Amino acid sequence: MRSRFFSGPEPDPAGDAGHEDHPPRAGFFTDTSVCIGCKACEVACKEWNALPEDGLSLTGMSYDNTVGLGASTWRHVAFVEQPVPEGRTSLPLVEPGPGTPDPDAADGTGMRWLMSSDVCKHCTHAACLDVCPTGSLFRTEFGTVVVQEDICNGCGYCVPACPYGVIEQRPSDGRAFKCTMCYDRLGAGQEPACAKACPTESIQFGPLDELRERAALRVDQLHTAGVTEARLYGHDPDDGVGGDGAFFLLLDEPEVYGLPPEPVVTTRDLPAMWAHAGIAALSLATGAALSFALPALTRRSGRT
Repeated sequence: MRSRFFSGPEPDPAGDAGHEDHPPRAGFFTDTSVCIGCKACEVACKEWNALPEDGLSLTGMSYDNTVGLGASTWRHVAFVEQPVPEGRTSLPLVEPGPGTPDPDAADGTGMRWLMSSDVCKHCTHAACLDVCPTGSLFRTEFGTVVVQEDICNGCGYCVPACPYGVIEQRPSDGRAFKCTMCYDRLGAGQEPACAKACPTESIQFGPLDELRERAALRVDQLHTAGVTEARLYGHDPDDGVGGDGAFFLLLDEPEVYGLPPEPVVTTRDLPAMWAHAGIAALSLATGAALSFALPALTRRSGRT
C-alpha cells in the first residue's frame, strides 16, 4: 500500500505502508555539539555494510576525505572550520582554570570547528520511494526507507527526487544506494553500526518520539548554558518532508553544514499536477469533439 499523502504530518508511515502491529518508528538524533570528528561512524558503516572505499586521500577541503554522502558513503562527517563569531562561541563542556587563556576568545580572532555526521534522513514523505518504478525502494516496519539493490534497475529517478541529495547511483553498475539504518541489525534487535561505534553518543538511535523529546531537552540545556545558536533541524512533522527519521542539533544555520534550509518533498505537487493534466486532457477532448461536431451541425442546418 502506497502512502495516502504526499505532504504534511503523517503519524504512522509504517502502518500506511501496510505494516500491521509494527514496532515504534525508529530514527537517529545526531547531536553535533558533542561530535569530535573521529569518523568512527564512517568506518563502522563501511565495515558492516561492506561498502567500497571512495576516498583514501585528503581532498584539500579540511580533514574531509569523502566530501559528501553518496552510493558508497552512507555516513559522512563534515568538518566546518569558521572564524569565531563575536559573543558566545565555545561550548561550556570544560571550563578553563584560573589564568588559563580561552583558545576560543570572543574577540573574533579565533577559529572553531563545527563537526556533524550526516546521513540519509529517512523522510516521512520519501520522494525517492514515491518515484521508484520497480518497488526497489520500500518502507520498512521501522518506518525507515531501504533500497533493495537486487531489484533496482538503475533508472535514476530517485536521485533528483531526493531534496537532500543523498541517494546516488554507483558508477560501476548504475544502481542506487543509500543508508538502510542497518535494517538487518534492527531486525535482530541491535542498533545501527554507526550509533554503536560513536564514542561520544553524538549519534543516538531509538524510537523517534523519544529522541525528539530528548533533543528538545538538550536544546534547552544548551540555551541555558549560553549557547543560544543551538537549534534542531528535521524534527518538525509540519516541515516540507513531514519530519525526518534522522534529525540534527546544529550550532549554526543549516547551510553551514551543507543542508538545505527549507527542504520540500519533490512529489508534494503531484496531485495538483495530475488535476491540471486531467483538466487539460478534458479540454483537448472537448475541443476535438467540437471540431468534428460543428461542421456536421453546420452542414445539417444548411440542408434544412
